[in-house]
Amino acid sequence: MEKSAAMNRDWIATARTLSEALPYLQRYDGAVVVIKIGGHAMGDDKAMLSFARDIVLMKQCNVHPVLVHGGGPMINQMLDRLGIESHFVGGKRVTDAATVEVVEMVLSGSVNKRIVQAINTVGGKAVGLNGKDASLMICEKALGPKGEDLGFVGNPKKVNPAVLRTFLDSDFIPVVAPIGVGANGETFNINGDTAAGAIAAAMKADRLLLLTDVAGVKDADGDVITQLTADQVRQLTADGVIAGGMIPKTETALEALEGGTRAVVIIDGRAPHAVLLELFTAHGAGSLIRL
Repeated sequence: MEKSAAMNRDWIATARTLSEALPYLQRYDGAVVVIKIGGHAMGDDKAMLSFARDIVLMKQCNVHPVLVHGGGPMINQMLDRLGIESHFVGGKRVTDAATVEVVEMVLSGSVNKRIVQAINTVGGKAVGLNGKDASLMICEKALGPKGEDLGFVGNPKKVNPAVLRTFLDSDFIPVVAPIGVGANGETFNINGDTAAGAIAAAMKADRLLLLTDVAGVKDADGDVITQLTADQVRQLTADGVIAGGMIPKTETALEALEGGTRAVVIIDGRAPHAVLLELFTAHGAGSLIRL
């Protein structure tokens, strides 16, 4: 009898949670949400399937996810297997002709299809793309912080989101690998956060969610800041509070906001169901940035 009563309370709590999600489901009805997946969410198969279920649930609730992924560790593994040495300048991989072939193979191949398969396994309909498809991301050559030649590393100069918009009124979920094309047909390696920000801006997305393995943007005392403005981000960066690996993410956030994205959230992807917490509850799971 006690066990039955406890189970009944659990089901009531679940029903209450679903009921409390109603205003958020209404708020995001029809919204475009660009999600950069990386870190913990791309870890073991269990974490990947949990993330995939959340994405399929979003689509089922008429929220339109567009996924963009990275894959640095997987690229490193393949380069090591092939005996190709990696060099980095300002946190960006120097990408020569041999390296860019491997990068495209890994990102557009094994990494992209692993995410696609996870979504399909839990009942979704995912489609894998990269920036070459329908000229989604046309790039210009990127340089290092001191003008260093990084090889085939690109920054999106023009994003053509028409191919992604075709998915909005369908059951399909696009999964984009950060590979772009140059004006002369060259293949370019794009930072995953940069690609996600450019796509979010081009689609005027309601949200850009950057999944990380940190709790969010922190203040000088080490406490997570749940909401902040673009001006506050700039000030915290100038003061040295935002530093290291958080700088590229906040820079991506500012560029996406200036391009027309409504808000950007730097999310702790280690939290269970972090995307659902951010979108469909009052709790949130990171730092929300607005203009």
